Amino acid sequence: MSAKTQEPVITKVSDLPVHEARWVTLRKIEFVDQTGKPRVWETAARKTTGRAGVDAVAMGNVLRHPSRPPSTMLVIQYRPPLDAYTVEWPAGLVDADETPEQAAVREFREETGYDCRVTSVSPPQAVDPGMSSANMQLVMVEVQLGEDDELPEQRLEDGEHIQRVVVPLAEFYDRLVDYARQDRMIVSAKLFHFAAGMQFAKTHGGVPTNEE
Repeated sequence: MSAKTQEPVITKVSDLPVHEARWVTLRKIEFVDQTGKPRVWETAARKTTGRAGVDAVAMGNVLRHPSRPPSTMLVIQYRPPLDAYTVEWPAGLVDADETPEQAAVREFREETGYDCRVTSVSPPQAVDPGMSSANMQLVMVEVQLGEDDELPEQRLEDGEHIQRVVVPLAEFYDRLVDYARQDRMIVSAKLFHFAAGMQFAKTHGGVPTNEE
């Protein structure tokens, strides 16, 4: 990853002709609703969906250390559509010839430097169903650390600038709330929803403790 020399600056925003789009396209959906009335819906769709039928994966992750509490690795990167930095779990597109599990292991290694073990894979999920047909799967992964392991080198592609942050799971929700209060910083919805679910279960007695 090249060294950061300045903050990102948007220099121009313009309409994108559909024939120039490499990654997404616009579609008009004509349908008949539940009352029999014809309607039209405008939507965006990815042009990169491969044989897996899933556009992307996000990697919920647990880092296990011999002498420290379980933690998770977050990534922070600038997202031009928001003109802000987003706090996310590692994620990426599924290549045409990959399974979601393979994509998760590859993307996690690229963005964090760690090799991981897949522990579960969710069903396909809608990303933004009111605007796009894009879908994804949440792949939970685990990393077993050694006592003296150092942070490994990332394997980022050209143009990727990703900051890694390790957060103890016990501080997960509170740290995301803190990030959301910072200027030019936005927490990914799927990440916050997961943390909010954990927090809700904890505060409403839904998570059994070791004493129970």
